Amino acid sequence: MTCLPMRCRCLLPLILLAVATGAFAADQFGDRLAPRGSLDNARVQFEKKGTGHVAFLGGSITEMNGYRPLVMAWLEKRFPEAEFTFTNAGISSTCSTTGAFRLSDDVLEHGPLDLLFVEFAVNDDQDAAHTRRECIQGLEGIIRQARRYNPNCDIVVTYFVNPGMLETLQEGKTPLPIAAHEEVCRHYEVPSVHLAGEVADRISAGTFSWKEYGGTHPALPGNSLCASMIAELLSSAWGTPLDANSEPHAHSLPEPLVSATYDRGRFAEHSEAVLGEGWSRTTPEWSSVPGNCRTRYRDLELLVATQPGATLKLSFQGRAVGAFVLAGPDAGNLEASIDGGAWRSITLYHRFSENLHYPRTVMFADDLDDGPHQLELRVAQDHHPDSQGTAVRIVRLVVNGEPARP
Repeated sequence: MTCLPMRCRCLLPLILLAVATGAFAADQFGDRLAPRGSLDNARVQFEKKGTGHVAFLGGSITEMNGYRPLVMAWLEKRFPEAEFTFTNAGISSTCSTTGAFRLSDDVLEHGPLDLLFVEFAVNDDQDAAHTRRECIQGLEGIIRQARRYNPNCDIVVTYFVNPGMLETLQEGKTPLPIAAHEEVCRHYEVPSVHLAGEVADRISAGTFSWKEYGGTHPALPGNSLCASMIAELLSSAWGTPLDANSEPHAHSLPEPLVSATYDRGRFAEHSEAVLGEGWSRTTPEWSSVPGNCRTRYRDLELLVATQPGATLKLSFQGRAVGAFVLAGPDAGNLEASIDGGAWRSITLYHRFSENLHYPRTVMFADDLDDGPHQLELRVAQDHHPDSQGTAVRIVRLVVNGEPARP
Protein backbone atom coordinates (compact mmCIF):
# COMPACT_ATOMS: atom_id res chain seq x y z
CA MET A 1 0.00 0.00 0.00
CA THR A 2 1.26 3.46 -0.87
CA CYS A 3 0.90 6.01 1.91
CA LEU A 4 0.51 9.28 -0.01
CA PRO A 5 -0.75 12.16 2.17
CA MET A 6 -3.16 14.70 0.70
CA ARG A 7 -0.43 17.32 0.35
CA CYS A 8 1.62 14.81 -1.70
CA ARG A 9 -1.41 14.25 -3.96
CA CYS A 10 -1.57 18.00 -4.50
CA LEU A 11 2.03 17.86 -5.75
CA LEU A 12 1.37 14.89 -8.03
CA PRO A 13 1.06 17.00 -11.21
CA LEU A 14 4.51 18.45 -10.53
CA ILE A 15 5.90 14.98 -9.89
CA LEU A 16 4.52 13.72 -13.19
CA LEU A 17 5.83 16.84 -14.94
CA ALA A 18 9.30 16.24 -13.53
CA VAL A 19 9.25 12.65 -14.77
CA ALA A 20 7.88 13.60 -18.17
CA THR A 21 10.43 16.36 -18.74
CA GLY A 22 13.36 14.11 -18.02
CA ALA A 23 14.12 14.95 -14.40
CA PHE A 24 15.08 11.31 -14.02
CA ALA A 25 16.96 10.93 -17.29
CA ALA A 26 20.38 9.32 -17.09
CA ASP A 27 23.14 11.77 -16.30
CA GLN A 28 26.74 11.62 -15.23
CA PHE A 29 27.40 12.95 -11.76
CA GLY A 30 30.94 11.65 -11.45
CA ASP A 31 32.24 11.21 -7.94
CA ARG A 32 29.23 13.04 -6.48
CA LEU A 33 27.63 9.59 -6.31
CA ALA A 34 29.32 7.02 -4.07
CA PRO A 35 27.87 3.59 -4.98
CA ARG A 36 29.22 1.67 -2.00
CA GLY A 37 28.18 -1.80 -0.94
CA SER A 38 25.01 -3.28 -2.39
CA LEU A 39 21.42 -2.20 -2.88
CA ASP A 40 20.33 -5.63 -4.14
CA ASN A 41 18.26 -6.52 -1.10
CA ALA A 42 15.71 -3.80 -1.72
CA ARG A 43 15.47 -4.76 -5.38
CA VAL A 44 14.88 -8.42 -4.51
CA GLN A 45 12.16 -7.38 -2.11
CA PHE A 46 10.45 -5.04 -4.57
CA GLU A 47 10.85 -7.16 -7.70
CA LYS A 48 10.51 -10.73 -6.42
CA LYS A 49 8.46 -10.35 -3.25
CA GLY A 50 6.24 -7.62 -4.67
CA THR A 51 6.13 -5.46 -1.54
CA GLY A 52 8.37 -2.86 0.06
CA HIS A 53 8.61 -0.53 3.02
CA VAL A 54 10.61 2.59 2.15
CA ALA A 55 11.24 5.23 4.82
CA PHE A 56 12.63 8.74 4.61
CA LEU A 57 14.28 10.04 7.80
CA GLY A 58 15.48 13.62 8.12
CA GLY A 59 14.56 17.22 8.86
CA SER A 60 12.30 19.71 7.10
CA ILE A 61 13.87 18.98 3.69
CA THR A 62 12.54 15.44 4.03
CA GLU A 63 9.26 16.45 5.67
CA MET A 64 8.37 18.94 2.90
CA ASN A 65 7.00 17.90 -0.47
CA GLY A 66 10.40 17.90 -2.13
CA TYR A 67 12.75 15.12 -3.18
CA ARG A 68 10.85 12.50 -1.17
CA PRO A 69 7.63 12.30 -3.27
CA LEU A 70 9.74 12.47 -6.45
CA VAL A 71 11.73 9.42 -5.35
CA MET A 72 8.51 7.69 -4.30
CA ALA A 73 7.07 8.27 -7.78
CA TRP A 74 10.26 6.98 -9.43
CA LEU A 75 10.22 3.79 -7.34
CA GLU A 76 6.59 3.14 -8.21
CA LYS A 77 7.37 3.62 -11.89
CA ARG A 78 10.46 1.37 -11.67
CA PHE A 79 8.52 -1.40 -9.87
CA PRO A 80 4.91 -1.08 -11.13
CA GLU A 81 3.85 -4.45 -9.69
CA ALA A 82 5.12 -3.76 -6.18
CA GLU A 83 2.88 -2.61 -3.34
CA PHE A 84 4.81 0.06 -1.46
CA THR A 85 4.43 1.47 2.01
CA PHE A 86 6.17 4.84 2.30
CA THR A 87 6.96 6.38 5.67
CA ASN A 88 7.64 10.11 5.91
CA ALA A 89 9.80 10.42 9.04
CA GLY A 90 10.97 13.94 8.34
CA ILE A 91 10.56 16.39 11.22
CA SER A 92 11.54 20.03 10.84
CA SER A 93 14.57 21.27 12.82
CA THR A 94 15.64 17.82 13.99
CA CYS A 95 19.23 16.61 13.70
CA SER A 96 20.80 13.16 13.50
CA THR A 97 20.92 12.95 17.30
CA THR A 98 17.15 13.27 17.52
CA GLY A 99 16.88 10.93 14.52
CA ALA A 100 18.78 8.21 16.34
CA PHE A 101 16.42 8.40 19.33
CA ARG A 102 13.17 8.61 17.36
CA LEU A 103 14.01 6.03 14.68
CA SER A 104 12.27 3.26 16.58
CA ASP A 105 8.97 5.10 17.08
CA ASP A 106 8.91 6.94 13.76
CA VAL A 107 10.19 4.24 11.37
CA LEU A 108 10.76 0.79 12.80
CA GLU A 109 7.34 0.58 14.43
CA HIS A 110 5.82 0.81 10.94
CA GLY A 111 6.91 -2.69 9.97
CA PRO A 112 9.79 -4.44 8.19
CA LEU A 113 12.12 -1.87 6.66
CA ASP A 114 13.62 -2.52 3.23
CA LEU A 115 15.09 0.81 2.10
CA LEU A 116 15.95 3.83 4.24
CA PHE A 117 16.84 7.29 2.95
CA VAL A 118 18.60 9.54 5.49
CA GLU A 119 19.11 13.33 5.28
CA PHE A 120 20.63 15.26 8.19
CA ALA A 121 23.72 17.14 6.97
CA VAL A 122 22.06 20.58 6.86
CA ASN A 123 20.43 20.30 10.28
CA ASP A 124 23.56 18.86 11.89
CA ASP A 125 25.23 22.02 10.60
CA GLN A 126 22.86 24.96 11.01
CA ASP A 127 20.47 23.76 13.72
CA ALA A 128 22.55 21.57 16.01
CA ALA A 129 26.05 22.89 15.19
CA HIS A 130 27.32 19.39 15.87
CA THR A 131 30.93 18.42 16.38
CA ARG A 132 32.38 15.62 14.25
CA ARG A 133 31.83 13.17 17.10
CA GLU A 134 28.19 14.19 17.50
CA CYS A 135 27.57 13.80 13.76
CA ILE A 136 29.02 10.29 13.91
CA GLN A 137 27.09 9.34 17.04
CA GLY A 138 23.81 10.21 15.35
CA LEU A 139 24.22 8.77 11.84
CA GLU A 140 26.11 5.70 13.01
CA GLY A 141 23.41 5.08 15.59
CA ILE A 142 20.72 5.25 12.90
CA ILE A 143 22.54 2.80 10.61
CA ARG A 144 23.31 0.32 13.38
CA GLN A 145 19.75 0.38 14.70
CA ALA A 146 18.22 -0.07 11.25
CA ARG A 147 20.49 -3.02 10.46
CA ARG A 148 20.09 -4.60 13.87
CA TYR A 149 16.34 -4.47 13.26
CA ASN A 150 16.70 -5.83 9.71
CA PRO A 151 20.22 -6.89 8.64
CA ASN A 152 19.03 -6.82 5.02
CA CYS A 153 18.00 -3.15 5.11
CA ASP A 154 19.54 -1.05 2.34
CA ILE A 155 20.37 2.58 3.19
CA VAL A 156 21.12 5.70 1.13
CA VAL A 157 22.45 8.92 2.71
CA THR A 158 21.97 12.25 0.93
CA TYR A 159 23.73 15.57 1.65
CA PHE A 160 21.75 18.75 1.04
CA VAL A 161 23.26 22.23 1.37
CA ASN A 162 22.76 25.65 2.98
CA PRO A 163 24.56 28.91 2.11
CA GLY A 164 27.37 28.40 4.61
CA MET A 165 28.03 24.86 3.44
CA LEU A 166 27.91 26.05 -0.18
CA GLU A 167 30.59 28.65 0.55
CA THR A 168 32.76 26.00 2.21
CA LEU A 169 32.44 23.71 -0.79
CA GLN A 170 33.28 26.50 -3.22
CA GLU A 171 36.47 27.10 -1.20
CA GLY A 172 37.45 23.51 -1.95
CA LYS A 173 36.69 22.28 1.57
CA THR A 174 34.20 19.77 2.93
CA PRO A 175 31.59 20.90 5.47
CA LEU A 176 32.11 19.17 8.81
CA PRO A 177 28.79 17.23 8.88
CA ILE A 178 29.34 15.89 5.35
CA ALA A 179 32.90 14.81 6.17
CA ALA A 180 31.70 13.06 9.35
CA HIS A 181 28.75 11.41 7.63
CA GLU A 182 30.99 10.23 4.79
CA GLU A 183 33.29 8.62 7.34
CA VAL A 184 30.31 6.68 8.66
CA CYS A 185 29.11 5.74 5.17
CA ARG A 186 32.52 4.44 4.17
CA HIS A 187 32.75 2.39 7.37
CA TYR A 188 29.39 0.70 6.77
CA GLU A 189 29.60 0.65 2.93
CA VAL A 190 26.48 2.80 2.68
CA PRO A 191 26.06 4.65 -0.64
CA SER A 192 25.81 8.43 -0.49
CA VAL A 193 24.47 11.17 -2.76
CA HIS A 194 26.55 14.38 -2.59
CA LEU A 195 23.86 16.75 -3.84
CA ALA A 196 25.61 19.61 -2.00
CA GLY A 197 28.78 19.12 -4.04
CA GLU A 198 26.86 18.81 -7.30
CA VAL A 199 25.03 22.06 -6.61
CA ALA A 200 28.31 23.80 -5.76
CA ASP A 201 29.92 22.47 -8.95
CA ARG A 202 27.07 23.68 -11.15
CA ILE A 203 26.86 27.10 -9.53
CA SER A 204 30.63 27.55 -9.89
CA ALA A 205 30.37 26.52 -13.56
CA GLY A 206 27.57 29.01 -14.16
CA THR A 207 25.06 26.36 -15.24
CA PHE A 208 22.86 26.65 -12.13
CA SER A 209 22.12 29.31 -9.53
CA TRP A 210 21.30 29.31 -5.84
CA LYS A 211 18.01 31.04 -6.71
CA GLU A 212 17.16 28.34 -9.22
CA TYR A 213 18.07 25.64 -6.70
CA GLY A 214 15.59 27.26 -4.34
CA GLY A 215 17.58 27.92 -1.16
CA THR A 216 18.07 25.80 1.93
CA HIS A 217 14.60 24.34 1.38
CA PRO A 218 14.94 23.55 -2.33
CA ALA A 219 12.42 24.44 -5.01
CA LEU A 220 11.34 21.91 -7.64
CA PRO A 221 14.55 22.26 -9.74
CA GLY A 222 16.71 21.53 -6.67
CA ASN A 223 14.57 18.63 -5.53
CA SER A 224 14.42 17.25 -9.08
CA LEU A 225 18.23 17.35 -9.26
CA CYS A 226 18.41 15.42 -6.00
CA ALA A 227 15.85 12.87 -7.15
CA SER A 228 17.72 12.47 -10.46
CA MET A 229 20.93 11.71 -8.59
CA ILE A 230 19.20 9.16 -6.37
CA ALA A 231 17.53 7.62 -9.42
CA GLU A 232 20.88 7.30 -11.20
CA LEU A 233 22.47 5.71 -8.13
CA LEU A 234 19.67 3.15 -7.92
CA SER A 235 19.51 2.59 -11.70
CA SER A 236 23.23 1.88 -11.80
CA ALA A 237 22.96 -0.54 -8.90
CA TRP A 238 19.99 -2.29 -10.54
CA GLY A 239 21.24 -2.10 -14.13
CA THR A 240 21.48 -5.81 -14.92
CA PRO A 241 18.62 -8.34 -14.91
CA LEU A 242 17.90 -9.84 -11.52
CA ASP A 243 19.03 -13.45 -11.16
CA ALA A 244 16.08 -15.76 -10.59
CA ASN A 245 17.86 -17.27 -7.58
CA SER A 246 18.71 -13.95 -5.97
CA GLU A 247 17.95 -13.74 -2.26
CA PRO A 248 18.64 -11.01 0.31
CA HIS A 249 21.96 -11.09 2.15
CA ALA A 250 22.68 -9.54 5.51
CA HIS A 251 24.90 -6.46 5.54
CA SER A 252 27.99 -6.64 7.73
CA LEU A 253 27.93 -4.73 11.01
CA PRO A 254 31.53 -3.76 11.88
CA GLU A 255 32.66 -2.38 15.20
CA PRO A 256 31.36 1.16 15.80
CA LEU A 257 33.53 4.15 14.95
CA VAL A 258 32.87 5.69 18.37
CA SER A 259 32.06 3.72 21.51
CA ALA A 260 29.38 6.22 22.49
CA THR A 261 27.37 5.90 19.29
CA TYR A 262 23.59 6.04 19.74
CA ASP A 263 23.04 2.52 18.49
CA ARG A 264 20.29 1.68 20.99
CA GLY A 265 18.55 5.03 21.07
CA ARG A 266 14.93 5.15 22.19
CA PHE A 267 12.27 7.41 23.61
CA ALA A 268 11.53 6.66 27.25
CA GLU A 269 7.89 6.49 28.28
CA HIS A 270 6.69 9.31 30.54
CA SER A 271 5.63 6.66 33.03
CA GLU A 272 9.28 5.68 33.54
CA ALA A 273 9.99 9.06 35.17
CA VAL A 274 9.23 9.77 38.82
CA LEU A 275 7.92 13.32 39.02
CA GLY A 276 8.65 15.45 42.06
CA GLU A 277 6.71 18.48 43.21
CA GLY A 278 6.49 21.10 40.46
CA TRP A 279 6.45 18.61 37.54
CA SER A 280 3.35 17.45 35.70
CA ARG A 281 2.33 15.32 32.74
CA THR A 282 0.14 17.69 30.80
CA THR A 283 -0.75 19.17 27.43
CA PRO A 284 0.05 22.89 27.66
CA GLU A 285 -2.56 25.54 26.93
CA TRP A 286 -0.54 26.85 24.01
CA SER A 287 -2.80 29.84 23.45
CA SER A 288 -1.61 31.26 26.78
CA VAL A 289 2.08 30.50 26.21
CA PRO A 290 4.28 33.00 24.33
CA GLY A 291 5.69 31.81 21.03
CA ASN A 292 4.49 29.53 18.24
CA CYS A 293 4.15 25.79 18.71
CA ARG A 294 4.08 23.65 15.57
CA THR A 295 0.92 21.64 14.96
CA ARG A 296 2.52 18.22 15.45
CA TYR A 297 3.31 19.01 19.10
CA ARG A 298 0.16 20.88 20.16
CA ASP A 299 -1.83 17.88 21.38
CA LEU A 300 1.03 15.95 22.97
CA GLU A 301 1.28 15.24 26.67
CA LEU A 302 4.58 16.69 27.85
CA LEU A 303 6.61 16.62 31.05
CA VAL A 304 6.36 20.23 32.20
CA ALA A 305 7.89 22.29 35.00
CA THR A 306 8.32 26.03 35.42
CA GLN A 307 9.41 26.48 39.03
CA PRO A 308 13.14 26.50 39.84
CA GLY A 309 14.09 23.59 42.07
CA ALA A 310 11.44 21.21 40.69
CA THR A 311 12.99 17.74 40.27
CA LEU A 312 12.30 14.47 38.49
CA LYS A 313 14.13 11.14 38.47
CA LEU A 314 14.61 8.46 35.85
CA SER A 315 16.13 5.04 36.40
CA PHE A 316 17.52 3.66 33.15
CA GLN A 317 19.85 1.06 31.68
CA GLY A 318 22.33 2.28 29.10
CA ARG A 319 25.15 4.59 28.13
CA ALA A 320 23.44 7.90 27.44
CA VAL A 321 20.47 9.95 28.59
CA GLY A 322 18.95 13.25 27.49
CA ALA A 323 15.70 14.92 26.54
CA PHE A 324 13.85 15.89 23.37
CA VAL A 325 12.45 19.27 24.38
CA LEU A 326 10.43 22.19 23.06
CA ALA A 327 12.52 25.27 23.85
CA GLY A 328 10.52 28.45 23.41
CA PRO A 329 10.80 32.13 24.38
CA ASP A 330 10.46 31.20 28.07
CA ALA A 331 12.81 28.20 28.05
CA GLY A 332 14.83 27.76 31.22
CA ASN A 333 17.95 25.86 32.15
CA LEU A 334 18.14 22.32 33.49
CA GLU A 335 20.58 20.83 35.94
CA ALA A 336 21.36 17.13 35.69
CA SER A 337 23.02 14.69 38.05
CA ILE A 338 23.86 11.09 37.17
CA ASP A 339 24.13 8.51 39.96
CA GLY A 340 24.39 11.22 42.59
CA GLY A 341 27.32 12.93 40.89
CA ALA A 342 28.05 16.58 40.28
CA TRP A 343 25.30 18.74 38.80
CA ARG A 344 25.72 19.80 35.18
CA SER A 345 23.88 22.82 33.74
CA ILE A 346 22.15 22.55 30.34
CA THR A 347 20.77 25.59 28.51
CA LEU A 348 17.54 24.80 26.67
CA TYR A 349 17.05 28.15 24.93
CA HIS A 350 18.23 28.03 21.31
CA ARG A 351 19.01 30.83 18.89
CA PHE A 352 15.75 29.90 17.10
CA SER A 353 13.69 30.02 20.32
CA GLU A 354 12.73 33.69 20.20
CA ASN A 355 9.33 33.09 18.58
CA LEU A 356 9.19 29.30 18.32
CA HIS A 357 9.02 26.37 20.74
CA TYR A 358 12.01 24.90 19.02
CA PRO A 359 12.36 21.08 19.00
CA ARG A 360 15.82 19.91 20.00
CA THR A 361 17.56 17.10 21.83
CA VAL A 362 19.89 17.96 24.70
CA MET A 363 22.15 15.33 26.22
CA PHE A 364 22.88 15.08 29.93
CA ALA A 365 25.48 12.29 29.56
CA ASP A 366 26.53 10.34 26.48
CA ASP A 367 29.39 8.00 27.44
CA LEU A 368 28.40 6.19 30.65
CA ASP A 369 29.21 2.63 31.59
CA ASP A 370 26.64 0.30 30.04
CA GLY A 371 24.72 -0.46 33.20
CA PRO A 372 21.94 0.76 35.47
CA HIS A 373 21.91 4.47 36.26
CA GLN A 374 19.72 7.09 37.85
CA LEU A 375 19.18 10.55 36.41
CA GLU A 376 18.00 13.44 38.54
CA LEU A 377 16.85 16.62 36.83
CA ARG A 378 15.95 19.93 38.39
CA VAL A 379 14.88 23.27 37.00
CA ALA A 380 17.69 25.79 37.45
CA GLN A 381 17.30 29.20 39.06
CA ASP A 382 18.91 30.96 36.09
CA HIS A 383 18.13 30.99 32.38
CA HIS A 384 19.55 32.24 29.10
CA PRO A 385 19.71 36.06 29.03
CA ASP A 386 17.34 36.18 26.04
CA SER A 387 14.78 33.90 27.67
CA GLN A 388 11.65 35.19 29.41
CA GLY A 389 11.38 32.43 31.99
CA THR A 390 12.39 29.06 33.43
CA ALA A 391 9.98 26.71 31.65
CA VAL A 392 10.95 23.14 30.79
CA ARG A 393 8.78 21.19 28.35
CA ILE A 394 9.99 17.68 27.58
CA VAL A 395 8.46 15.82 24.64
CA ARG A 396 10.28 12.63 25.62
CA LEU A 397 13.26 11.67 27.71
CA VAL A 398 15.78 9.78 25.58
CA VAL A 399 17.95 6.81 26.50
CA ASN A 400 20.71 5.01 24.65
CA GLY A 401 20.19 1.66 26.29
CA GLU A 402 17.87 -1.26 25.95
CA PRO A 403 16.15 -1.07 22.56
CA ALA A 404 12.42 -0.63 22.22
CA ARG A 405 12.21 -4.06 20.54
CA PRO A 406 14.21 -7.31 20.69
